[in-house]
Amino acid sequence: MADSPLAGRAAWLRAELARYDHAYYVLDEPLVPDAEYDRLFRELADLETAHPELSTADSPTRRVGGRPLAQFAPVRHDLPMLSIQTETDTGPSGALNFDARIRRELELAADAAAVDYAAELKFDGLAISLRYEHGVLVRGATRGDGTTGEDVTQNLRTLRQIPLRLTGDAADIPPLLEVRGEVYMRRDDLEKYNAAAAARGEKTLVNPRNAAAGSIRQLDPAIAASRPLCFFAYGLGAVDGWDLPKTHAGILDALAAFGLPVCEHRAVLSGGEALAGFHRRIAELRDSLPFDIDGVVYKVNDLALQRRLGFRSREPRWAVAHKYPPQEALTVVEAIDIQVGRTGALTPVARLQPVFVGGVTVTNATLHNADEVERKGGLCVGDTVIVRRAGDVIPEVLGVVAERRPADAVPFAMPDACPVCGAHTVREEGEAIIRCSGGFSCRAQRTQAILHFAGRRMMDIEGLGERFVERLVEFDYVHGVADLYKLQLDDLLAMKRRADEKDGVTPETAKAGKIPTRWAENLLAGIEASRQPSLARLLFALGIRHVGESTARTLADWLGSIERVRRAPAPLLAVLPDIGTTVAAAIADFFAEERNVAAVDALLAAGVQPADEHAPNPALAERLNWVELYAALGVPKLTPVRARQLAGVADGAALANGTVDAATLSSAGLPGEVIDALLDWLQRPGMRGLLAGVAMRRNELLAALPAAVDLPPTQDSAVTGKTFVLTGTLPTLKRDDARDMILAAGGKVSGSVSKKTDFVVAGEEAGSKLDKAVELGVAVIDEAMLLEMLNTGSNT
Repeated sequence: MADSPLAGRAAWLRAELARYDHAYYVLDEPLVPDAEYDRLFRELADLETAHPELSTADSPTRRVGGRPLAQFAPVRHDLPMLSIQTETDTGPSGALNFDARIRRELELAADAAAVDYAAELKFDGLAISLRYEHGVLVRGATRGDGTTGEDVTQNLRTLRQIPLRLTGDAADIPPLLEVRGEVYMRRDDLEKYNAAAAARGEKTLVNPRNAAAGSIRQLDPAIAASRPLCFFAYGLGAVDGWDLPKTHAGILDALAAFGLPVCEHRAVLSGGEALAGFHRRIAELRDSLPFDIDGVVYKVNDLALQRRLGFRSREPRWAVAHKYPPQEALTVVEAIDIQVGRTGALTPVARLQPVFVGGVTVTNATLHNADEVERKGGLCVGDTVIVRRAGDVIPEVLGVVAERRPADAVPFAMPDACPVCGAHTVREEGEAIIRCSGGFSCRAQRTQAILHFAGRRMMDIEGLGERFVERLVEFDYVHGVADLYKLQLDDLLAMKRRADEKDGVTPETAKAGKIPTRWAENLLAGIEASRQPSLARLLFALGIRHVGESTARTLADWLGSIERVRRAPAPLLAVLPDIGTTVAAAIADFFAEERNVAAVDALLAAGVQPADEHAPNPALAERLNWVELYAALGVPKLTPVRARQLAGVADGAALANGTVDAATLSSAGLPGEVIDALLDWLQRPGMRGLLAGVAMRRNELLAALPAAVDLPPTQDSAVTGKTFVLTGTLPTLKRDDARDMILAAGGKVSGSVSKKTDFVVAGEEAGSKLDKAVELGVAVIDEAMLLEMLNTGSNT
């Protein structure tokens, strides 16, 4: 069928797919959409399946891998794959020493011209050899011991950067060409692969170098095909029938012309100083490269000079690897501490035996969170671990060397209580971070919590900035927000004096014997003015996780008092508008922590009282029906329909005290599986107590509702229920005033534009938010249109 139309079509398909592969994987310039590539690939695969005689060694269908091997066959290299001498001096003198050595070997006079060198990167992957016969890839092998490697052809075929047939004029392609190069994995590809593997519950890969080496040495080529490997060519092995270029740089240019990927970070340089400059430039670039390197390589560029220099033992005299300080090293975990951040996040930190890595001596490394510890294979004190430090990046533990684990090692577990304040820790569903629930009662969070409390949208304490808060906490004048209201003039003046002494500053007023007090008096006045905030501001100021300005307003509008909010169980909170189960749980959890309760009590005792507390919203009665409450409990299999059936025969109090039996539930039409799930839920620790608490607080709220009165019918404004984003400078309204007017009218204000945004209110110098609104097709209005909407009952 060699001359048949089908054979011609198959040849064309192979050539096109190879061209697309080279453009996509080597040049990073896709020529066709993925769907078109897939269509042509399927056509070729179907042709080869129907006519096996059309299949060739360079067919792209070979990339999907063959059957698993029992073992790798040995391959003896025609020319040994030698190692390169390593220059351990990581400074500029390493390059100068190599140049001086080359000049001595060549017996060059001091005034002789500088030697030209080819400078390249030293990739951190797996060295391999590719054998092409008449332009077709016939074998790929690992370095092995330099003389004998392993046949990994099946796995190397899966790398789409490696051409199965060399490109260019057939007359220029030698009958035999053995290409030497490096298989590697990009760091971003490793992160994506590990994330997907972790989601599937599979083992993750430790680092790019191990990932590359382990992938190529998989007996099942399908595994190699599933991993995002890359390749760079950097040299030659055996060659036959080719008039070689005269320089090493010329060889790399020729390999690139044959369709092989060659790294762009290479140069031809003259003399040692230029090599040192290349080493320095690449060091600055190193952390931004998408792949790992551990140094650069210098080679005498002229091949005739290479032959003249020859080899010593198993290393060429004409090349050297000029290393950088290692970015990875092995060390031992001596202890694991827990750090508590300013927002309450608990971070495990490994205390390590000192090790030199990344140019510095490392003694600590972050472990990020419990999930990361588990993903790295678990961790125990006494473990030997791989530590990485790249540039200025905080050192991190990449993985555990399991075979070195002590027999009596105890696995690490995150604590149930905050190591700083003792408050219980919480971890929300779907989150990796574990947090301290202590809020502003926790010393680690105190400064941030007080700054939040005093903020403009919260308690609005004028003059209480970050520097003052840090000093008040540092010098123990303030242990919690309630202490702000106990400060005296003498306290503030003493704090300022101590801060100046610590900073080594002597104000001009002090030199003149004067003590300025106006700033302190103004700050005390600002604190005093905040004693009667709105309830919404106070709730926002408490720093409850997930409770922003809008949620605080909802709590205040519907429940009416700080006492009702703090006593409300999570299911009751979850039935309020725009408060889901996650936010409700965070609020209930905050007030379940005794330290937070004590802090709020102290604040109220200090004279801070909401100025606008009121009876609960009359509409609360409708939301407190048992159908809604049952749905908020999260009982398995209790759908809204089943919750309605359950509410018809039993309220929460009856369920909690056990007076409702299975027969009663069955009479309501509940299926057996729903009844079983409900009864199982009730047997869980704390569930009956939760249900009894919901019933009790529900009754208290219903009793507190105002008596029914005849009110004139209300008409929602066009703002009610709509989400707004404010951007730019408005003609007459301040941004905060516009925000308050929207919230008072029942609207919502967001800080970012999304598909859920209803209107963007744009003023002068509106920036990226306006651009985003136009991109998403969100309505854009000005201040005048906003005011019209606030005063009308019909939508714009």
